[in-house]
Amino acid sequence: MSNGVRTDPYGGFRFLVEFDALIVAGFSEVTGLETTLETEDYQEGGVNTYTHKLPTRFGTPKLVLKRGLTESQELWSWVEDAKRGRAERKTGRIFLMHATGVPAWGWSVTRAYPTKWGGPDLKAEQGAVAMESLELVHEGLEKIQGLPPERPRV
Repeated sequence: MSNGVRTDPYGGFRFLVEFDALIVAGFSEVTGLETTLETEDYQEGGVNTYTHKLPTRFGTPKLVLKRGLTESQELWSWVEDAKRGRAERKTGRIFLMHATGVPAWGWSVTRAYPTKWGGPDLKAEQGAVAMESLELVHEGLEKIQGLPPERPRV
């Protein structure tokens, strides 16, 4: 039964990304906010109508961050350190913002480090923004507790 309060879905265009409590850039795209339960097939002898699907572990894809290329070098330095064998693992948080500017939802990624940096496609005939991308592996995706905040029930 409905309590008469309408909740609209959040727009996916207002978000904030930070690593180790430092907002390093205004990203234009974040992909890879996903977790999937992997399964293993088990064929039971004498049961020919189906195959059991047994749960094994949750997996997460790489997190991909894209932004316009600026003079900020924090991401490039992080990649360079990883290339030199000093892959610093960082905790990151992604906040989906409400229209009022406060966090509405949030996810944290633990022990992330860069595995790929991609530079801009340079084309003289286009007036597009030069974009860079950063791929990160991590050890897990968690929802940040308390987001969205509880609304009083009517």
